[in-house]
Amino acid sequence: MFKIALLSLACCFSISAYANDYAVNQLDQGKVAAGNKPVVLLGNGVKKGDKAPNFKVVDDNFMPIELTQFKNKAVLISVVPSLDTGICSLQTKHFNEKVAAEFPEIEMLTISADLPFAQKRFCKSENIDKLTTLSDSVWHDFGRQYGLIIQDMGLLSRAVFILNKNHTIVYKQLVPVLSKEPDYQPVVEMLKTL
Repeated sequence: MFKIALLSLACCFSISAYANDYAVNQLDQGKVAAGNKPVVLLGNGVKKGDKAPNFKVVDDNFMPIELTQFKNKAVLISVVPSLDTGICSLQTKHFNEKVAAEFPEIEMLTISADLPFAQKRFCKSENIDKLTTLSDSVWHDFGRQYGLIIQDMGLLSRAVFILNKNHTIVYKQLVPVLSKEPDYQPVVEMLKTL
């Protein structure tokens, strides 16, 4: 257990140091806070109507996964800072239990900077079985491409994206306070239109 904690800590420090080399996301500047303190997001911001940038993450077996692997499929991307925390857990369980079952034809992804084995443990203990959890801990490519890396934390900001079958971003919700859940109703309404 101590080795896992050290590995996780080392990973977070390396993510934080590496990520701070990225440019500030000007598009979403000032839109997210941790409590009352604004956070700086790093990477390229994206907006509704943009072609969704491809990204490279890993699954729970450290196998590379890219957005291009979901060709011709609508995709929901739920982004959380860390799965094994209260609000992130609620968000992930909500999409798994209440949304994925209603929209089985839509690919549901949850992306965080957690290490893959931590994601695997979380999914097993919480019965997450209708969506795919993916880790941005190796290359930080998703966070950089979507402008969601929180400066000095190495975590991803909470957000929800919906991509149509052509992978155009048709919905973006950047949650303004990290400790709050997304507003699920507009997400569901948009999914109904796909």
